[in-house]
Amino acid sequence: MVTAKFNQQTNILESKFEGNVILSEIVNYIITTKENKSYPRKLKILTDSVDGNFNFTIDDLKIIVEENYKSLEKYELIIDAIIIDDPKNTVLSMLYLELAKTNKYKFEIFATKSAAIDWLNNY
Repeated sequence: MVTAKFNQQTNILESKFEGNVILSEIVNYIITTKENKSYPRKLKILTDSVDGNFNFTIDDLKIIVEENYKSLEKYELIIDAIIIDDPKNTVLSMLYLELAKTNKYKFEIFATKSAAIDWLNNY
């Protein structure tokens, strides 16, 4: 399951990936983010996937990247920090990091929430 809530105090979109996270949930999350006109155009995202299991394939990453590029058309910049503690999720995220490289999108992988927040706050 993918949930997201914008934190007005920190100005960060806080997402949570829990249980088995499938491709359609991630695509829907990206589309919802793309269509939200109230988010800052320089959007910071904190994604907690500690309780999540990415249930999609390496080939599915291409679909996620394509949707992300469409979303970037609506934003000046997206800075995305993901918290991971699972080897499979880490590998998929590292591959995604390589596929999703663009000047309008910064993506980093973290083991702790505090490290992820520090990185986001430096943008």
